[in-house]
Amino acid sequence: MTTILNADLHCHSVVSDGTLTPEDLAARAKANGVELWALTDHDEIGGQRRAMAAARALGLPYLTGVEISVTFADTTVHIVGLGFDPDNAQLVEGLAATRGGRGERAKDMAAQLAQAGIHNAYEGALQFVGNPALISRTHFARFLVETGVCRDTPEVFRKYLTEGKPGYVPHRWAALGDAVRWITEAGGMAVIAHPARYKFSANEEFALFSEFKQHGGRGVEVVTGSHSSPEYVTYAAMAEEFGLAASRGSDFHSPDESHTDLGTLPMLPGQLTPVWELLADKIQR
Repeated sequence: MTTILNADLHCHSVVSDGTLTPEDLAARAKANGVELWALTDHDEIGGQRRAMAAARALGLPYLTGVEISVTFADTTVHIVGLGFDPDNAQLVEGLAATRGGRGERAKDMAAQLAQAGIHNAYEGALQFVGNPALISRTHFARFLVETGVCRDTPEVFRKYLTEGKPGYVPHRWAALGDAVRWITEAGGMAVIAHPARYKFSANEEFALFSEFKQHGGRGVEVVTGSHSSPEYVTYAAMAEEFGLAASRGSDFHSPDESHTDLGTLPMLPGQLTPVWELLADKIQR
């Protein structure tokens, strides 16, 4: 019997590129009826202790979480880790190495924007950064909106910071196998985040799922903030085809920027095995 839960296992705090603290996210999740929560900051687990403590104080069941940036087929892919030991040395070191190139990349992005007539973007983006080691395109986007260069974040990514546009600088992230190994050897489960976002060909997507499974990956986000209703169906079928558990998460970043709030997604399709059933012993209550 599949356990139906209002689980939200993908969101971001000020520790990476969100705008709320782990404590505020916990309160928002609880208020929105979330029954199982995970904070999954980008390449960083520095907010886990705070998230755990806040969830415990609210009586909100919690899974440790992270979202690791991976380069696969020359594309940035995100792998969510759930239910791991946040003190695992190999995971901590791997995440530190993955974060390492963000600062130089950010300066290169600012230099490109300066060539396009947008000056002081690096300093401007830093004003929106909770953790300078995790400066990202999202922080540059907030600067471009704040200074009136663009009306909103979607316009930023139509005009800047994406491939072929000013401010785009690729980054070599972790290898897929390394990210999955860090998570699994820390006792957690690796999950492919929002697969519809990658715009892979059918062959590339099959390769991603196949290699992920070979490395020990066990889950895929089926219901997530950037998926449409037809994509829920598509990735429910992919989960079944590859024998993967299904995850659910809003990918919430900010009350002002995110289309999907914590806890407001449709439930997982009933025929799937939810990730939380396989992680029952890792849930902190």
